[in-house]
Amino acid sequence: MAKIDFGGVIEEVTTREEFPLSKAKEVLKDETIAVIGYGVQGPGQALNLRDQGFRVIVGQRKNSKTWDKAVADGWKPGETLFEIEEALQRGTVILYLLSDAGQMQMWPTVKKYLTAGKTLYFSHGFGVTFKEQTGIVPPPDIDVVLVAPKGSGTSLRRLFLEGKGLNSSYAVFQDASGKAEDKAKAIGIGIGSGYLFPTTFQKEVYSDLTGERGILMGALAGVMEAQYNILREKGHSPSEAFNETVEELTESLIKLVGENGMDWMYANCSTTAQRGALDWRPRFREAVAPVFRQLYESVASGNEARITIEANSRPDYRERLEEELKALRESEMWRAGQQVRALRPDRQKK
Repeated sequence: MAKIDFGGVIEEVTTREEFPLSKAKEVLKDETIAVIGYGVQGPGQALNLRDQGFRVIVGQRKNSKTWDKAVADGWKPGETLFEIEEALQRGTVILYLLSDAGQMQMWPTVKKYLTAGKTLYFSHGFGVTFKEQTGIVPPPDIDVVLVAPKGSGTSLRRLFLEGKGLNSSYAVFQDASGKAEDKAKAIGIGIGSGYLFPTTFQKEVYSDLTGERGILMGALAGVMEAQYNILREKGHSPSEAFNETVEELTESLIKLVGENGMDWMYANCSTTAQRGALDWRPRFREAVAPVFRQLYESVASGNEARITIEANSRPDYRERLEEELKALRESEMWRAGQQVRALRPDRQKK
């Protein structure tokens, strides 16, 4: 493992140099990897593993949209694409990539096929960490591991095809074989991770739920809406408000941050922007810190898991979700966004 100095904090990470693809293939040479779930993470992970030469099969319900998607992606019924139970029987490493709600529903079936010596793999620590609520308790004679790419399955696949990779965390919950950590790293390299950093199932789900509800989605949308609404209240047009709130962030500034860091982005903006950002950054940090603290405590207490499970269990969940997403989609800010995106030069009709 490579030792990296993160500003005085030394962390051990695994890169493709320490754990090359050849080693990953050696670790998994006798394994059949069965991907159960072909929705968010499944396609990217399955296709990347297949393209890198691992033995991979997919398990899906026949005649479903995801079955048809798998066929379109080149998985062959009866050869590399099977009904879920047959894939579970054939697989020695089970990539359990259904949604959290789907994992709970499918668990009684999956558990039947987790015979001694198999490996159960997750990309999210939710089911195991909150086992009192999910009922997901793996048998003791199997390996249980996790690799969590820090992004969507779509991004994982796109970056892989570009010769890049998403960074991923990895964890071992149960090591029955004595080789669970190597298996986790091998799968992490196989799915195309940039580098791998260690965590635990609990820490992964705590950070993930906090991140999704916080800066990655909930906070991002919330602060955008707040700024957009203030600009509109003060008489700015939808185009001006959206461009100053979203378009400049997503099309320019955040890309500079991704390339070289926040300090580099600051250094490549006007002195007026620099001064204002440096002055207001602490005020925003102190204003939102109590909200993030409350959010983390809600995650750690299991409250967020309870809310999620209860919501997903309602018979009208899909209908309620669509109503909420429709309200977001049809708000003025995001209707403005549709128009602004349509006016980008690369999307205009030639």
